[in-house]
Amino acid sequence: MELQERLEDLKNSTQAKLAKMRGDNAKELQELRVQVLGKKGSLTELLQGLKELSAEARPIVGKQVNEVRDVLTKAFEEQAKIIEAAKIQAQLESESLDVTLPGRQIKLGSRHILSQISEEIEDIFLGMGYQIVDGLEVEEDYYNFERMNLPKDHPARDMQDTFYISQDILLRTHTSPVQARTLDSHDFSEGPLKMISPGRVFRRDTDDATHSHQFHQIEGLVVGEQISMGDLKGTLELISQKMFGQDRRIRLRPSYFPFTEPSVEVDVSCFKCGGEGCNVCKKTGWIEILGAGMVHPSVLEMSGVDAEKYSGFAFGLGQERIAMLRYGINDIRDFYQGDIRFIQQFK
Repeated sequence: MELQERLEDLKNSTQAKLAKMRGDNAKELQELRVQVLGKKGSLTELLQGLKELSAEARPIVGKQVNEVRDVLTKAFEEQAKIIEAAKIQAQLESESLDVTLPGRQIKLGSRHILSQISEEIEDIFLGMGYQIVDGLEVEEDYYNFERMNLPKDHPARDMQDTFYISQDILLRTHTSPVQARTLDSHDFSEGPLKMISPGRVFRRDTDDATHSHQFHQIEGLVVGEQISMGDLKGTLELISQKMFGQDRRIRLRPSYFPFTEPSVEVDVSCFKCGGEGCNVCKKTGWIEILGAGMVHPSVLEMSGVDAEKYSGFAFGLGQERIAMLRYGINDIRDFYQGDIRFIQQFK
């Protein structure tokens, strides 16, 4: 049949053209592929002639069309591989690449030092049965200040001036709002609340070696029956020893925070001089590391917790402060500038 002969001729002529094709001519290969196998190519034109055949001849020729298409498709794929191999070989020869040279080692990254400090502290508290609770960085004034016993006219707000999105929405100045929200939802019939809330906080502060408009905090809260100052002191001693060494001692000094009563500043015996006095502890033998206190009854009452039955303690520490003390970092801005030389020190 004429159609079968034309199919055979198309197959043979295409194979002959592929055999003569140079190994570096990808454009010529693509053009030939379109001419033969494209939507308007030679094979498609022949395929349209099937409708003129008899019902008996049509499946026979149709089978031949499929066979020719498969043969030519494979032939084009093989030629494409030959062209790609020739291209690679040409590059190797032109670039004088020595493939026997050892490969370049890929440098692996590591966790940022602030992330490492956070995870270390979190592991300590997880081992003590605390839960870790994340919260919102964009917070309501009500939860950030008023629930912390800081009404709108309270002078202590000046120390935590922050960035306002609207009159009642702001960037949080501490992670205490997470504690307030968790306290609202906690069911004390299931046991006491023991939690820490790590995260980034913001304050409208001048950036210098010891201050930043953003930094990190981990605040802790324990509320239950018969929670005492002794429980707080024992917890703080354990934290200090885990972070700075088993020989560390702590000292509590009276202080003031609106959301705790009584309130204390917590000092740890100097880990460099052992309390003898040095440049790190400014010759005092002690280093201030965090603030703490017993939860103010008003804070409990605002969450609907009976302050006559339940009591608790709270504390807050900064990851930057811990890292600067442990590693002798003098400028808080080093944590945020992305200098790879600084970051690689803490792999």
